Amino acid sequence: MPETGQLDRDHVGLTDTFASRRYFRKFETITGHLTRVAAVMQAEGEVSKAEVQVITRYLMALTFTFRALSMKYLMVGRDTGRFFGAFAMDKRDSGFPVASELMTMANDAQQAATHLANMPSEDTLKDDMVRMIAGDRQIPTKLQFALSQRLYYQELVRGQMFWAQNDPECIWLGNITDDRRRFLLHWAVYDSQVNLPVIYMMELEDTGRTALPKDQNRWPEVQAHMMAQALDGLKLVTIAKGFDGDFDDLHPKSLRRIHVGPMYSHAYTEQSGPLREVLAEARAPEGQDWALAWTTEELESERVTAERAGWFGTVEREVFALDPFGGRGVDTGATRTQRSIILPQQPFQVLAEKKPPGFDDVRKFVVSPTGRVLRY
Repeated sequence: MPETGQLDRDHVGLTDTFASRRYFRKFETITGHLTRVAAVMQAEGEVSKAEVQVITRYLMALTFTFRALSMKYLMVGRDTGRFFGAFAMDKRDSGFPVASELMTMANDAQQAATHLANMPSEDTLKDDMVRMIAGDRQIPTKLQFALSQRLYYQELVRGQMFWAQNDPECIWLGNITDDRRRFLLHWAVYDSQVNLPVIYMMELEDTGRTALPKDQNRWPEVQAHMMAQALDGLKLVTIAKGFDGDFDDLHPKSLRRIHVGPMYSHAYTEQSGPLREVLAEARAPEGQDWALAWTTEELESERVTAERAGWFGTVEREVFALDPFGGRGVDTGATRTQRSIILPQQPFQVLAEKKPPGFDDVRKFVVSPTGRVLRY
C-alpha cells in the first residue's frame, strides 16, 4: 500500500478549465474507439456475441461516468464564488480518475433527485445568463457553475454509470439438458489500488434445482462471493477454484478478466517506459497524443473430476488449464494472458519504427483519422 505522501505525488488535481475539458474530450474519444475494438475482437472470434455486449455495456457506462464528471468540473479553475476543489487524476500509473472521484459520485447519485428539486430549471438558468450578459454586461460565471452542477446531477439521475462496484448480473445462454443450464455472469469494479476499471466475465453451468438468477438462496451468495473476490491481486485460478469449491452445483467453465488501461498521454501522464518516449517523439496533434493499454486474462476448465461428498454422493470439480509455456501459468494463474494497445495512427508509426523491446507480442489496434480501427 503506497504511503499517503506517495499518493499525493502520484495524483494531480486539474485546476485549469481548458486542461480539464481537453482531458474529458480525450477520454470520450478513447471510449468510443474501445467499443470498435470490442467489435473487431468479436469479428475475429476472440469473444462471443454475449461477451462483446457485456464489454460494450461497461464501456458505455464508462463514457457516461466521464460525461458526468466533465459536467461536475466544467467550471473548475473559474471564480464561482465558492471553493470547489479540483478534478483528481492518477498521473503516475493509470491516467484515469482516482477512485475517490467515483466514490464521491456514487454518494452524489443518492442525493441527486433532492438537489435537482431545489435548483432552478435549466431554462431558468439560461435565461438568467442571457439577461446578465445583455443587461449587466457581465460574464455569468456563478450561473454557469450552477448550470454545470444541474447538468451533473441530471446525468447521475439518468444512471447507467460505471460505479466503484458494479454488482454481478446473470445472462442465460441456453440449456445443455433439462437439469443443466449455461449462464454468463459478469461484474466489474474500479480498482482503488491501481485506479483502473476491471471487468469480469464467468461462463458457468448450473445443475441446481432452481435456475441461478431465480434462486433466492444461491444468487445473493454468489453475488457477495464474486464482489469479495474482485481483487486485482488475486489470480484467476484462485478465484475460480474458490468459487468451484463453495458452490457444488455451479461449475465455472471459463473466467475472463479485462483491465481497461492505463491511459498514456504526453500532455497529462508521467508514466515511464517506451510509450512515453513514443508519444513524445510522435508530436501528435491535440486529441491524438494518447495510447491505451488493454490486458485480458483468461482461465479455462480443462476437464472435470468427481469428488466425494458425504457418505455416498459425489460432486463435480473443475481442473483448470494453466499457461503451459515456461511454467508461466503457475505465476499468472491463467490459461493465457493477452496484452493489447490502442493508439492513433501517428503514435503507432513511431512505435513501429522504434520497435521497443517487449512489444512484439502486444496486439496493436490502430485508430485511423476517420475513426476506423485496424488490428496489426
